[in-house]
Amino acid sequence: METFNNILVVSRSTQHCIKVLRTGIALARKFDARLNVLHIIHDPFSLNGWNLPVPSLDDEYKSMVAKVRVELDRLVQTEKAEGLVINEWVKDGNPVDAIQEAVESEKVDLILMLAHREGRLEHFLFGKTNDAIIRRLPATLMLVR
Repeated sequence: METFNNILVVSRSTQHCIKVLRTGIALARKFDARLNVLHIIHDPFSLNGWNLPVPSLDDEYKSMVAKVRVELDRLVQTEKAEGLVINEWVKDGNPVDAIQEAVESEKVDLILMLAHREGRLEHFLFGKTNDAIIRRLPATLMLVR
């Protein structure tokens, strides 16, 4: 395995992003790398052309994000208290553009993102943007299940 110096964890504040953050923390410690955590605030229900099957998905998504943010924040603060340097920021808007900007500005060489399984809300919401990210970004990409 190659050495990584700048790791980016992409968080969309879903329950499964907690595992992605834990993986990023472990890899940052292993490689003595700088850890960047990008929280993306994005309303997937505002996209034109979406034909949502159930109107309650918007409320379900917002509730999920609020609950998970508490756990993500606790995990980051715990690791910072133990000495791990974590650069954390929040971006609003198109996830592909936000991730590309972070990769370029921070010289990221490893991106960790959530792999989406069929049938999950996250796959429905983010599957198309993950494909765009994979095609555009000049870094190694690790999808975490």
